[in-house]
Amino acid sequence: MIGKLTGTILTKNPPELLLEVGGIGYEILCPMSSFYAIGEQINISLHTHLSIKEDSHTLFGFASKDEKTIFRELIRVSGVGPKVALAILSYLEINQLVSAVQNEDDALIAKTPGIGKKTAQKLIVELKDRLAKLNFIDSGAQTAATNSHNQSNPQALSALQSLGFKVKEAEKMLANVSDNSLSTEELIRQALQNK
Repeated sequence: MIGKLTGTILTKNPPELLLEVGGIGYEILCPMSSFYAIGEQINISLHTHLSIKEDSHTLFGFASKDEKTIFRELIRVSGVGPKVALAILSYLEINQLVSAVQNEDDALIAKTPGIGKKTAQKLIVELKDRLAKLNFIDSGAQTAATNSHNQSNPQALSALQSLGFKVKEAEKMLANVSDNSLSTEELIRQALQNK
């Protein structure tokens, strides 16, 4: 497997770039977020994923380790191939995707070209628990992933349900509270104020 490449960009033609490493030119497909992160740099390092199929070997590159991690989680979902995963990462930033999955915002995910409502719902179901367990290097993605897993959340969620809120509604209310250090009572109060 090719896990990381460091070299010089010879050409950029989104979503593809040609990266020269030790005299060899690698054609690498990257999400638009990686192109934005690269900017005008010529000498770069990319985290890579090699996809092998009967008729092709395709190399995908990412400016950050977190993008590569999310990409690998996306392609594990049945019906989502590497090109669709690339489209998702091009349309949504990591923290937006993690937040959409945690808040079950299938409408936002379905706005990605090539993703319908059913696929968006399948992504949410399959990724919700897996993304919460991941350790992201970028704190913005980490905050989005762990925001709904405050230690007080299970009790707060239960309390909100006993107040008459549905599970999804209560989860969304709790997800809007950004302070993870709150006690259960304070968390419930914040969630109710943000409703």
